[in-house]
Amino acid sequence: MDTKYSDLELALNTLVTQFHQAAGDGPTMSTTQFQTMVSKQLPVVSKAMEEEDGLGKLLQQMEVQSDQDISFDHFWKLINDQAVQLFGATYREKSTKCSCLLQ
Repeated sequence: MDTKYSDLELALNTLVTQFHQAAGDGPTMSTTQFQTMVSKQLPVVSKAMEEEDGLGKLLQQMEVQSDQDISFDHFWKLINDQAVQLFGATYREKSTKCSCLLQ
């Protein structure tokens, strides 16, 4: 049986795959691995890292403590925040509102 995946399922698979490819052998990634992945896969987020202490602010947003590696949970928080921002920017003129929050 040939399974057809939805665009959403494929997008989720891409997020997980890209995270683990960037992380290499482990379940977490270093700040350097994270910066490399973001510059290649998330150019809008990468622009924010170019600002003064941009990386520090991004890590704080993801709730990463100093000297802590980045887990998928941290990365997922970033994805959630970016999705909400993108939705807000895309649908600004429409009456649809997003109240998506990561719990």
